[in-house]
Amino acid sequence: MEIRFWGTRGSLPASLTGRDIREKVRRAIEIALEKGLTPKSDLDAFIDRELPFWVKATYGTNTPCIEIREGQEFILCDAGTGLRDFGNHHVLSHGLDSPGDFHIFLTHFHWDHVQGFPFFPPAYTRGNRITIYGCHEKMEKVLSAQQRLPFFPVDFKELPAQIGFVVLKPDRWYDVGGFRVFGKEQNHPGLSYGYRFERDGKSVVYATDAEPRFENDEAAQPCLSFFNQADLLIFDAQYTFIETSTIKEHWGHSNNLLGVELARRAKVKHLCLYHNEPATADKDLDKLLADTEKLAALLMEGEELKVSVAWDGWRLVL
Repeated sequence: MEIRFWGTRGSLPASLTGRDIREKVRRAIEIALEKGLTPKSDLDAFIDRELPFWVKATYGTNTPCIEIREGQEFILCDAGTGLRDFGNHHVLSHGLDSPGDFHIFLTHFHWDHVQGFPFFPPAYTRGNRITIYGCHEKMEKVLSAQQRLPFFPVDFKELPAQIGFVVLKPDRWYDVGGFRVFGKEQNHPGLSYGYRFERDGKSVVYATDAEPRFENDEAAQPCLSFFNQADLLIFDAQYTFIETSTIKEHWGHSNNLLGVELARRAKVKHLCLYHNEPATADKDLDKLLADTEKLAALLMEGEELKVSVAWDGWRLVL
C-alpha cells in the first residue's frame, strides 16, 4: 500500500517567502563552513547527511490531499490545493488519453478541503471517472457552489469527466477501489468524518480536522477502536497543547501530545502529525517533530511508535 501526501497544511495555503528562502540559504552556508565543505566535496551527500530537513527542503504549502493506492485505482482523501498537484502528476505520468478511476473521500466542506477541485486536471478530461464520497448530504451542491460565476469561470456541470456522488453512513464498512473503508464522526465545527482504509492486512486512518475530547475512558473507546493497531495514523496536530486548552479550544483541531497518547493507547505503529498550521515555519515543524519523538520515547515505555510530520510530496509504503 502506497501513501503519498500532496497537501499537508491546514486552514489555508502557506506561502514560502523570500525571507524564508534566505534563512534556509544562510543556514546551509553556515553549516557548510562548519563542516569544511570544499569544491571537491560530494554536494548531494552533504545535503542528505548534514542539512536539517527544514534547511534542505520544505514541509510544503498545499492544503489537505493524500493519495492511498495499491493497483490502478486511486483513493484520495480531501480535495485541497494538493489535489491539483496530484492531478498534474497523474497527467504527466499517464497522459491525457489514459482514463482513470478516482475515488475522493471528503472529510467535510471547509474551504481548505474542497478548494482544489476546480483545478483538478482529470475533471477536465472526458473518459475519466470521478466518484466523490462523504458522510455529509448535498456534496454536489457544495462543490457546484464554489464553481460558478462570479467565483469561477467553468461551471461544475460543464466538466467533461463523469462525476458521481455516494453518501456514506458512518460506523459502517464499505468496499471501494479494492479497499475496505469505514467512516467515523469527529468533533469539529459542522462535523467532519475520519476514514479508516484497510487492504491486505494493512490499515491507514485519516483523522484530520478533529478535536478529540473525552470525559472518561469509556467515552474514548469508540475513538480508540477506530485507531486500533493502525499501521499509519494521520492525525490533526495543527495547534499546541496550550492553544487547544486555552484560546483555540473548541476550534476543532488537536495537538501532538494528545496524538501520542491516543496512538499509545490504540497501539498504533506510526503516528503522522498532519494539518500543519500555515503560520508555522519549516524550522518550527522540525522542532515539533523532535519534541514529539522525545515525548513518544518517554510515554511508550519501551514499545515502539514511529513519529513523523507530514510534508508535501512525501511518499511511503506500508
